[in-house]
Amino acid sequence: MIEINDSSKEVLGTIKLWAGLTNMEVKAVNPNMAELNAMGINIKTEPNYNLEMNGRDIFKVVFWVSNPDLTTKVEFLLENTPKMNKDGNKTQWVNDYGQFMYAESTEAIQNNPKMEWYKHDGIRPAFPNEEKLIGFIRAWANVASGGKVSLDTMDKIASGTDLSELKQLVTQLSNNRVRVLVGVKDGKYQNVYTSYFGRTQKSGDSYFVKALNGEYSGFNAEIPGDLQWGQFTPQLSVTQPDEEKAPAETDDWV
Repeated sequence: MIEINDSSKEVLGTIKLWAGLTNMEVKAVNPNMAELNAMGINIKTEPNYNLEMNGRDIFKVVFWVSNPDLTTKVEFLLENTPKMNKDGNKTQWVNDYGQFMYAESTEAIQNNPKMEWYKHDGIRPAFPNEEKLIGFIRAWANVASGGKVSLDTMDKIASGTDLSELKQLVTQLSNNRVRVLVGVKDGKYQNVYTSYFGRTQKSGDSYFVKALNGEYSGFNAEIPGDLQWGQFTPQLSVTQPDEEKAPAETDDWV
């Protein structure tokens, strides 16, 4: 017996992929297996948020975000060490207002008249990728321009020893949304852009374009050219076969 279907009917059961700009609710941060299962994420082992990369200890802060079409995650890879520039001669500094900059020392900032815009309240060395995490929180909490945005337990968050401050934010900001850019990686994985996060108003979407065009803030994923939210079909990559050349007249024939 052959169970015949009309050739126009979809029978393979493809996974829906989504891409573009969309507003999302933050559902959880670093949830355990039971919490993920309750969200409809079917995993059978406890997630591991500790990694080792090139001999360095990494802690993943993972926010799960959702809209009516998709539930996915936003990942920040943190290290419990000050962030330095490429040459290793400057530290990245952060203050209570989420302002980031590189300098040799706090004195170099405080004594430089060109840096008068940089506020000195709470200044300290920043952690790797803290700038992206603060950018996410600033947009999610809808912090006004010039408003304070800092994490009191950032050292514990970076080391993965205490995430209570972030978990409290999930509860406190349950009615808030954050605007994110979602793409498709390797033709099958959902990926969220972490170099810029927006407020829910579409009027700020031009900042995503500006960030994407930045020298160090590209996106390793496929996205629609107009950034409009919707189902997305990745472009097929066709491998060209090696060109077979006819043997020259001087070649031996087999």
